[in-house]
Amino acid sequence: MNFDLNDDQRAIKQTAHEFLERRYPLTEMRRLALEDERGFTGEQWRELTQLGWPGLAVAEADGGQGLGSVELAVLQEELGYAMAPSPLLSTTSAALLIAAAGSDDQRARVLTKLASGERIGTVAVWDDPPGRSPTDSTLAAGEDGTLRGRKLLVADAAAADVTVVLGAGGRLWLLEGADGGDGAGGVTVTSTPALDPTRKLYTLELDGASAEALDAGDDAAVARAHAQIATALAAESVGVAQRAMEMAVAYAKDREQFGRPIGAYQAVSHRCAQMLLEVEGARSAVLYAAWALDHDPSVALLAAAMAKAYASDCGFRVTASSLQVHGGIGFTWEHDLHFLLKRAKANAHAGGDARFHRERVAELIGI
Repeated sequence: MNFDLNDDQRAIKQTAHEFLERRYPLTEMRRLALEDERGFTGEQWRELTQLGWPGLAVAEADGGQGLGSVELAVLQEELGYAMAPSPLLSTTSAALLIAAAGSDDQRARVLTKLASGERIGTVAVWDDPPGRSPTDSTLAAGEDGTLRGRKLLVADAAAADVTVVLGAGGRLWLLEGADGGDGAGGVTVTSTPALDPTRKLYTLELDGASAEALDAGDDAAVARAHAQIATALAAESVGVAQRAMEMAVAYAKDREQFGRPIGAYQAVSHRCAQMLLEVEGARSAVLYAAWALDHDPSVALLAAAMAKAYASDCGFRVTASSLQVHGGIGFTWEHDLHFLLKRAKANAHAGGDARFHRERVAELIGI
């Protein structure tokens, strides 16, 4: 068995790394996070769409590139490493759910435009108040196809033209064209202060919003789409942890105390070694989950839950350890490490936290 990426996957990784390094240096990431209302510019989004990234994991018949979950995980890791503020993950998540549950008409009308980047999408999961599970929804769906309820922590909602709304029992609804989110179409979008300033979050007020049911797919296809989203989030956390580890190692080599680099002391070198162990472990779990989603559906959901649980813990532990290696400078606003720490913590909760996914693992293996 070959445990390495193939040539095409390595090419995707290298291309993404080089492009993101040029377009999203940490100074630009900081500017977008703190100064741009949406967190990205139209020109930056056009550049990502020209690379075909919104449709990377969408079937060619639906206007995408027809690649798999491994390629998506490879790309998401690089996006996490670059900390690139972008609605790409939100759009990809919406596209995956529409591909799994949408009718032929819905896929032709909406999915092709998401895959091309012509439209931006997002997924509204959590209710107010949130339940223990994302499917514990109090969303009210009328017989006339309208929705009433309040959704929290919806990423990139102000920029989204398409929203997939999760209802009770995992039922999905397609919401198009919120008219700017000013309430005119029964949808009001309000900015929400977020821990992670690089990913803008919003509250979605639905008051008679016209929506279509996404019910043309089977439960297995929808479950696979949710697992793909969780795996993509886990891959992003791996990229964040990798960047934080590299920053810690570089600082440990340069910073001196008592005439020696601090990395020469076991208290620091052992911490860096532990970071490497956790990053590599999380990467292996993520890539296995991505492979299983494409090739072994019998274990795919279990592998995805394991990957998200481990990467959620790894992302925050590694960034927190990196902060400890940096010492006093790591706590300052001027240092960029706090952005990685916040993204790691936010990712740990997005798509279900580690506890949720460990319970999912227990459920899947019959405990």
